[in-house]
Amino acid sequence: MVRKLEEKDRKDVLEFLNEEPAINLFLIGDIETNGFEEEFQTLWGQYTEEGILEGVLLRYYKNFIPYFVKPNFDITEFSKIILSKHDDIMISGKESILRRFEGILPKHKSDTFYFCELRSLNELSPNECNSNTIKIAQVCDAERVYDFMNNIAEFEDFNATVDIIKQKIKTKSGRIYYIENEDGLMVSSVQTTAENSKSAMVVGVATLKEYRNKGLMSQCLAKLCLDIVNEGKGLCLFYDNPRAGSIYHKFGFKTIDSWMVIKID
Repeated sequence: MVRKLEEKDRKDVLEFLNEEPAINLFLIGDIETNGFEEEFQTLWGQYTEEGILEGVLLRYYKNFIPYFVKPNFDITEFSKIILSKHDDIMISGKESILRRFEGILPKHKSDTFYFCELRSLNELSPNECNSNTIKIAQVCDAERVYDFMNNIAEFEDFNATVDIIKQKIKTKSGRIYYIENEDGLMVSSVQTTAENSKSAMVVGVATLKEYRNKGLMSQCLAKLCLDIVNEGKGLCLFYDNPRAGSIYHKFGFKTIDSWMVIKID
């Protein structure tokens, strides 16, 4: 049986998702930040005949994330929900789960990424972590962050608005560490998203072209890693560029799974 989840289900849902807190950081973060009553977000739960929760599906605007554990989980009802809203949607999640949906989806494109988690701070040197040049963006910096990201060629499909950036900072669902030059121009930045009580995801690792190869990104990332882990949270990221991956692994990130994104044309 599948039904919409409500506030009364919060405890059971979070216990279910916390079996894999890193993999489920988007689901956990969206529940903790937005709850069950927002118009842009819906959660469904699939239950066994005995009333035991065995699967969760999240809709966040036009993005869907399914999660379940059993390899023989029946995806029929989740598929119907997703296909009923198939106009320009995206599905993301653990690769082994997403592979189950590929055969029933209309024309689509899929990408796979390495999913990594920071397990310790042993790889970080004190010099990397204690830079006094690193600043943390406030709500008033949202427009600067937006302009900075739109000046990075690799983020040409960056789709966050100034309001979304403001909301992330206000709700503490993400943070932005940055370095600026002597003229106050933002030149390097590292962000988190989907922050929750258990973990956070690294995103938006970027440096202006003329400021690369100076160690600025490493300073921002090292400080971010230190702060997040010292707060008792896990830190995750995914990548598909081997060069970037080698940098992350030097910081202590370990590959724990694969993450898949499916976009329906």
